[in-house]
Order: sequence, then C-alpha cells, then structure tokens
Amino acid sequence: METKQFNNLPLQKDVLEALDILGYKEMTPVQQKSLPFILQKKDIIAKAATGSGKTVSFGLGIVNNLDTELYKVQSLILCPTRELASQVSTEIKKLLRKKENIKVLTLTGGVPYKPQVHSLSHKAHIIVGTPGRVLKHLKEGNLKPQDISTLVLDEADRMLDMGFYDDIMEVVSFIPQKTHTLLFSATFPENIEKLSSSLTEDAVFVEVEKSKKDENIKEVFYDTTARDKEALAAKVFEKGLKSIIIFCNTKIQCDELADYLEENYQMEPLVLHSDLEQQYRDETLVLFENKSYPVLIATDVAARGLDIEDVDLVVNFDMPENFEVYTHRIGRTARAGKQGRAVSFCDREYFLELKEEFNKDYELLNPEELEKKEIVKPGYEYSTIYISGGKKLKLRAGDILGALTAGIGCAKEDIGKINIFDRCSYVAVKNDSYEKAFNGLQKNKIKNKDFRVYRR
Repeated sequence: METKQFNNLPLQKDVLEALDILGYKEMTPVQQKSLPFILQKKDIIAKAATGSGKTVSFGLGIVNNLDTELYKVQSLILCPTRELASQVSTEIKKLLRKKENIKVLTLTGGVPYKPQVHSLSHKAHIIVGTPGRVLKHLKEGNLKPQDISTLVLDEADRMLDMGFYDDIMEVVSFIPQKTHTLLFSATFPENIEKLSSSLTEDAVFVEVEKSKKDENIKEVFYDTTARDKEALAAKVFEKGLKSIIIFCNTKIQCDELADYLEENYQMEPLVLHSDLEQQYRDETLVLFENKSYPVLIATDVAARGLDIEDVDLVVNFDMPENFEVYTHRIGRTARAGKQGRAVSFCDREYFLELKEEFNKDYELLNPEELEKKEIVKPGYEYSTIYISGGKKLKLRAGDILGALTAGIGCAKEDIGKINIFDRCSYVAVKNDSYEKAFNGLQKNKIKNKDFRVYRR
C-alpha cells in the first residue's frame, strides 16, 4: 500500500471512529502487510515480534468482519498465557467501543471455572483464551464452536514451547474446517511449520523485518563470574528512571532478590511469576503500569506478550537459556522510537557466545566501577488507589474520573490510568494530589454508591 493510513482500508465507519478515538493514525509494518489480506478473509501466517502491532492487525479483522446480529461465538483467539489473553481482550474491546452489545469473553486457567460456564451460557461473540481452558469448555459442551469463522493463534511459538501442540490440535478438531485462520509467531522453527501446515494450505506468508529499535537500546554487560549479583543489582539504577524490569530465571530468585532490595535498600519491588494468584498478578501489572512502583522483578512470564509501555531499563539478573529470549527481554524497552537501556550480568563464556550470535561489537565490563557507585532509589510520580467495585457493579472509568474531578476537585491532569476489573478498580493519582483524592473517595460516593477504598 502506498499509504499507512487506516482510512484507505475497507473498514467500517464505526471501526474507523474507534481508531480515531484511540489515536491510531498510521499502520505499523505488520499491519500494512497483513491487514489487506485479513480483511479479504485470506489465511495469514505472519512472522512478527512482540510489540509490532499484531493484536490490532487481527483485532481489526475480527471486529470489521463481525456479524453483530448473530449472538454466537464467531471468533476464537488462543494465547499462551493468562496475561496475554487479558491484554488481547482489552485491545479488542477498545476496537469495539463504537459497536454496541458485543461480548468479548476471556477463558483462562488460574481463575474459577464455574463463573466462566455461567458467562458462556449468556452467549459471547469473541472468545480469547489459553488452549487448556478453552479445550476444557469445548469438551464439556459449554463453548459452542459451530459458528466460529475466525481462528487466531497469537504467539504461536510460545504456545508450542509451553507444550500446547496437542491441545491446539484438539481445539481445532472442534472447529468448522472452513475457518479463517491467522497465525502469528515471533520465530518460525520446524514445529511452527508443522503446525501451520496442519491448519492451512494456502495461507499468505507475511514477514516483518526485524525492527531497528534495538539500535535505540544501549546494551551493557558486566562480568559477574563469582560476584555478588544481588549487591550489584541496585547499583545499575540511575536518576530519572521510573520503570525498571529485572529478569530472573526462577521464582525463588525473584523472591530472594526482592527481599534483598527491600531489606538492604528500603526499596519495594513488585514480583511477578507463575506461582502467584491471578488477582495478585493483575494487581502487580496495574501498579507497575501506573508507575506507582518503579521496579518489577519477573520470570519470563512477563517477557512475552505483555505490552508494558515506557520501560526505561531492563536488567538481566540471570541470563536466559537462549538468545531469542534475550531479544524478547530487552525488547521491553525502547518502544515507539524511544531510547532504552539494557544491563546484563553474565560470565565471559556466555558473553562471547552472545557476541558471536548477534555479530555486534559488545564490550564486557569489569563490575568494579559499578560497585563504587552510590545507590539511586528510583522515584515514582503516581500512587494507586484501590476501589472495591468494578464492572459487575456497572462502575466505569468515567464515573471514577468524575468523582475525582467534579466531586472532589482534583485536576484532570493529576489523574493517571484507571483500570476496571469485574469486582475492583484501580486509579493512579499524582503524588501531590493523592491525599486529597484518597480522603475524598473515602468520604464521597461514586454513582451514589459507597465503595471502600484502600492505598496501594
């Protein structure tokens, strides 16, 4: 296409209006290459990295081709993790904001099963889920697949790495054969070729060249052979950093590093790994995205699929087992053309292999200079308020914003992100206005209802 503008595509008026409200003006490379085919309902196999805009690619296809008069499941999107499924659902709902009475349902493990059964009984148009939980609903007859016309496999390589091949193929066996199939994968190993050939024979292959965003990432490596990495971790923070992700390879290491930073430097890092309950994981991501807590320590559950914007620094406390994961990790920073920084602790052997793999003029630094640095505690601009009400009580972001501005007198520009869940909500407020906002919400009603509020 000669232009990157969405309005040159055969998109419905309400879809274009939603894009305009969301501020999407130009297409990313994967959207340019895939959307014309997707809107023609041609099968797509796309090689595109995390953060490339692929969710909007398949999301627009689903939303634009949706039969709004048919109150049955028409599209199924499979994702490797609960977090990615939740993120994809949120993005789809944004694209649907100008369409009425369209239901998007998320089906993942780690949350109660029976409420999902109840929600499915009330019909849905679009299902986003993880393979295991979706398959369970299909087997038990809760999810009726006969009207599914679009199947999306998002982060397909990650799903196969997690051992979902058999589950995926069993899910596919329930779905009508003539389904519009869209497969997105960051890499294309043999098992992806096997999967794609099993799903479609005449798909259009789309490949997006590797982004040049890594040129905006300053990569620094420290030789930490037989070094106390925990003591070094706090030394890599610099003034002005508001968002830092530290990657560890194990859940135990995440917890131990968090304890070390809190006990020795009075920092309060957030921790994210698979042992945590879903509600805690949701809250952790909200607090990090809100910039209420600047440091997140995570296993690779956070490396793929999570669209966390404006990460200033990525730290590889432990180096990953393969270089592909390294690329995904540092890709959390330097988004949207911004500058980013990645600091890695590794031994010389690993460093030399990585240097050869990427053919870059990396330098392995002696950590002695780092050890001499003073500790800089990352600052935060916002604090978060928890509200004991959400979608189930018809609470909306506009209701909370109105209560804070018109009701309490907070300035609109002092209110940050507002996240609404089924039974609770979170609102980020600039520190200077936080006490006023918190005390006001304690005393005042929202939508003429009393809600409990807590500090987060």
